[in-house]
Amino acid sequence: MAEKTNNLRKPPWLRKKIEHTQEIHEVKSVLGGLALHTVCKSARCPNMSECFHNKRATFLILGNTCTRDCRFCSIEKAKGEVLPPPDETEPTRLVDAVRSLGLRYVVVTSVTRDDLSDGGAKLFARTVELLRKHDPKIKVEVLTPDFLGNRNAIDTVAESGPDVFNHNVETIPRLYAHVRPGADYRRSVDFLAYIHRKYSSIYLKSGLMVGLGETQEEIIEVFSDLRTAGCSAITIGQYLRPTSGNMPVVEYVRPEVFSFYREKANKMGFSYVASGPYVRSSYMAHEGYTTLVRHEVDGS
Repeated sequence: MAEKTNNLRKPPWLRKKIEHTQEIHEVKSVLGGLALHTVCKSARCPNMSECFHNKRATFLILGNTCTRDCRFCSIEKAKGEVLPPPDETEPTRLVDAVRSLGLRYVVVTSVTRDDLSDGGAKLFARTVELLRKHDPKIKVEVLTPDFLGNRNAIDTVAESGPDVFNHNVETIPRLYAHVRPGADYRRSVDFLAYIHRKYSSIYLKSGLMVGLGETQEEIIEVFSDLRTAGCSAITIGQYLRPTSGNMPVVEYVRPEVFSFYREKANKMGFSYVASGPYVRSSYMAHEGYTTLVRHEVDGS
């Protein structure tokens, strides 16, 4: 694919103010003191200052080095070296951070660890279990890799009892080889469908980026696949190039197109739809959960 759009300039609707507040300093201090990673920082999320200001963060477990080479992501890549085994103290330190920050809704994600037989599923489960032990009323969302389709790994995470199980397809099938080498679109959709069939009480969520060269028709087809797989929540956001080493933006999608996607997804039966330039999978996740619960209770 030709990469001729390196010099695209961000449009006015993508200008975002960077905050510098005491709350941000406090969150960074807690995370640094406990040697914890966040996808907010590692993936250079544009919403980091906003979320940290509101004392929210998406925890990144299983270290900070990924075994895959997705071209949109700025998280450090393994590049063939042997990675250390999972740090068994990581879940305990994560719970300490949750306690210090007073979090009531916790999102836990990870790097992809294809080098591990279970993809790191046991550490996900241990994290959820310790969060439940810390506070049975706390709400937990997991955002996992595909575990190479290993259903035992999926079961391990699902049976730990997360409130929301999130797995992002990220883009349309046609772009997978270019955007997500090592991943497989059908495997991800089947991953979601398996959870829905076996663990229907867990809210199922997925997300994707736009601006990578997809068409609107292709995006709607992904909506259909995700809805058929059982997803009740979906997020759609603009891809923003995190570093010069990542793939360039092909298009800055206009706000009215995001509104169009929101309307389409709502009509297709999703209970929660977040669609906008700065939407990210974990952004305002607590509000998404509240919407899902409300929809289940009153059907609104």
